[in-house]
Amino acid sequence: MKIPCELVVWYVLPMIRSEVSKELVYSHGMSQAEVARRFGVTDAAISQYLKKKRGDNSLIEESPLYPKFIEAIKESAARIANEQADFSVEMCKLCGVVKSIGLLAMIYEAQTGSPPPKCACQSLNDVTLR
Repeated sequence: MKIPCELVVWYVLPMIRSEVSKELVYSHGMSQAEVARRFGVTDAAISQYLKKKRGDNSLIEESPLYPKFIEAIKESAARIANEQADFSVEMCKLCGVVKSIGLLAMIYEAQTGSPPPKCACQSLNDVTLR
């Protein structure tokens, strides 16, 4: 049985890195080297994100939820570019967005053929930690 966090690592995080990279380079004029430095990855990794050799996911891109996802990506990229937030903080926010808009639940169902567990359908703010 796959847990939702595994799907986040395999599908969501690479897509977030890819989309934020594109936004920072193409919309905010950052160099690939600067994006790589902020992400803590190599320049080559950013190049692969930009060329869709890494982080590409048709399941997410073809989802009706994709526009909401991209809207959140653009907001996060703007905060990163303006140095109002760092990439790790924005990554956590975007992961929460993926859960709250139902994208993680959709990915879970598509990948497992099973209904998603409750944790795939809630934002962290909705979970009571004990």
